[in-house]
Amino acid sequence: GGSVYDNNKKRIKQFPGDGGGQHQANFIDAVRSRRVEDLRADIEQGHITSAVCHLANIAHRIGRNADVEEIKAAVKDAGSEAQAAVESVIEHLLRNEVDLKKEPLTLGPWLAWDAEDERCVGPFARKANKYLSRKKYRKPFVIPKNV
Repeated sequence: GGSVYDNNKKRIKQFPGDGGGQHQANFIDAVRSRRVEDLRADIEQGHITSAVCHLANIAHRIGRNADVEEIKAAVKDAGSEAQAAVESVIEHLLRNEVDLKKEPLTLGPWLAWDAEDERCVGPFARKANKYLSRKKYRKPFVIPKNV
């Protein structure tokens, strides 16, 4: 669950639920029991949904500053949902008095994804794929070269 507050700290909306707070505990319980059936969701679903967030972060990291009109133009042909999402973000920022001239938005590139190889392909692949894994992990979390 969760709540939304206005600028005067007045709660204007309440969402039911625990916000997914039991997901981690369920995963640990399933690891301890060693029974995949104990998972409430297949781990691949978590992997896939996390990948979407990671790809958005990567596009942001390799993106560049852009003004509002440039961002609107970039999503012009992306469909009504993308256009509505951009409009919603801009409206939210302006309503909260963010000066988009002083704090420009970031326009990330469209990333093409090869689901089979789990790699970016296309014109931004080289830059984007650098962010798919770390070069150096902390022991004992090192990933072997051959898994």
